[in-house]
Amino acid sequence: MKVVLFCGGYGMRMRNGPADDVPKPMQLVGPRPLLWHVMRYYAHFGHKDFVLCLGYGARHIKDFFLTYTETASNDFVMREGRVDLLATDISDWSITFVHTGVESTIGERLRRVRDYVADEEIFLANYADVLTDAPLDEMITNFAGADAGASMMVVPPQSTFHCVELEGRQVRSISPASRLPVWENAGFFVLRQEVFDHLPENGDLVEDACGTLAEKGRLVAYPHQGFWQPADTFKERAALDAAYDSGARPWMLWEKTRVVA
Repeated sequence: MKVVLFCGGYGMRMRNGPADDVPKPMQLVGPRPLLWHVMRYYAHFGHKDFVLCLGYGARHIKDFFLTYTETASNDFVMREGRVDLLATDISDWSITFVHTGVESTIGERLRRVRDYVADEEIFLANYADVLTDAPLDEMITNFAGADAGASMMVVPPQSTFHCVELEGRQVRSISPASRLPVWENAGFFVLRQEVFDHLPENGDLVEDACGTLAEKGRLVAYPHQGFWQPADTFKERAALDAAYDSGARPWMLWEKTRVVA
């Protein structure tokens, strides 16, 4: 099943300044960028055919894979000047690199790679900047059995703010945002070709396509209350990096079933 990854946005909240043109998915978590972690997650479940929607900072993504060094994240034996890997990351992956514009919306990026997923009844899509331990196989199975055009993973609100209920000027209750009976878009999508019927030029995947499908009763959700962590800001990325260094890596499901070369 093909995986479309949106990795061409500016990522303004992650940039160090005007001279920093490294796209958000290429920010490091441990020795590898966010994008690599997202791709390893999908590959863990057997989905290794990727379509990268490039835009801002595309050269960094291309260069990373063109000069990929397996020894950075795999054990190996070096003898007599030869390196023998004890495990491998990406040797069986297929990666299609498509420039989808610097200013394009997420929906427009998806429209521009439509031909690359045309042979897929169901395909996957992701923002490429969020890590999770969600059971992807279960998410796909649930969607495959549903009469729907799209599925989105949803999570409880991640805000640390408290919400205040008022009656006039009287405070009636104070509750953490995470306890509210609402859910947040988690950025993991399972899609059918039908989604393209509701994507206008320069449209938005969520507001336009998913919004229309929701109105038609053709959008389903996959609620997940396990680990889910975005990397929209330096603080969030630093938290993931610290978790990696400490060994607390719940998103790295593949560590439990490493493939020996």
